[in-house]
Amino acid sequence: MVKSDEALAGKVCLGVIVSSHGVRGLVRVKPFTEEPMNVGAYGPVETGDGKRRFAVEAMSMAKGLVLCRLEGVNDRDMADALRGTELYVPRERLPEPEEDEDFYQADLIGLETVDAQGRHYGRVLGFQNFGAGDLIEIDPVTGGASVLMPFTADNVPAVDMEARLVIIDPPLGLFEDEGEAGEAHD
Repeated sequence: MVKSDEALAGKVCLGVIVSSHGVRGLVRVKPFTEEPMNVGAYGPVETGDGKRRFAVEAMSMAKGLVLCRLEGVNDRDMADALRGTELYVPRERLPEPEEDEDFYQADLIGLETVDAQGRHYGRVLGFQNFGAGDLIEIDPVTGGASVLMPFTADNVPAVDMEARLVIIDPPLGLFEDEGEAGEAHD
C-alpha cells in the first residue's frame, strides 16, 4: 500500500505483517516487493509513524507470505501485537527502475492524471490493495471524495514520468461529473 501522508513522505511500504508464526516471535508478511523475499533486502524497516525500527531476516515463503524474523521480537505475544503493521523503508534505499517505463507506485503520488485527450481528472493521492489488486486513489478536480480505480493497463495505459503525468482511461461513470472533468492539460 502506498499512501500520501506527511509521516510517510519519501517512504515505500515493502509489506504488512499479517500474523505471527510459532512461539519464537516469527511473523508472516504479505510482501509488496516485486521479489517477495526482498522484503528484508533494503536494510532496517520502520513502522509508518517511524516510532519502531526492525532489522528483517526473510526466511522462507509459504502460501504467498514471507516468514520473517524481526530483530527484538522474541515471542508470540510480541509478534501478535504487530499484526497489521506496515513495514517501510526510505525510497532512496531502493534501486532505480531499470527500464524507462518502470516506476515505483510511490513515485506517482502527487502526479496529475489526464486522459488521452488531455482532460484533467485530479492528483494521485496513493494506492490501496484490499486483496483483489492495486487501486489508484485520485483526488478529483471536481471536489468531493477521492476516487479509487483499479490500477490496470486498461485504466492506466501510460505514465509519463518526464511530464509528471499519469495517463488514465477511467471506466465510464467512475468520476461523478465526467462531462465536467478539468480542462485540457497544457
